[in-house]
Amino acid sequence: MLRKLRLLLWLAFIAMCVPCAEAATPQDAQAMAEKAANYLTANGAEKAFAAISDPHGPFRIGDLYVFAHDATGLVVAHGGNPALIGKNTVRLTDVDGKSFVKEIVEVASTGWVDYKWQNPETKELSPKTVYVIRVGDYLICAGAYK
Repeated sequence: MLRKLRLLLWLAFIAMCVPCAEAATPQDAQAMAEKAANYLTANGAEKAFAAISDPHGPFRIGDLYVFAHDATGLVVAHGGNPALIGKNTVRLTDVDGKSFVKEIVEVASTGWVDYKWQNPETKELSPKTVYVIRVGDYLICAGAYK
């Protein structure tokens, strides 16, 4: 019994010592989107979309991930929810009824779009701000949860 108690106390001590991953900032999101847009330009769509969709790849850190749409709203890559790849989400709305994908698609060149989405780390519904960069017919996006 004492051995189990010591083990539990030791595990609790270790858990307190491990720092929690910090949430991404809007500046982190913008930098990640720019990095992914440059990667797309340098390497082409096939390679870029595979890298963006890789959950252990260079475009996923904690709650920060990149996703990409084509000009119609079709998800072509997603580092946070690969089940969305191949689906046209232009009619998708957040819990408040905001047509955020439509707004993303309408971004002329670069810009920010705000909506509510589930944080992949906390699993909580949170406000999110997403930086969007248009690269040809593709929209490269990365966001920060508020």
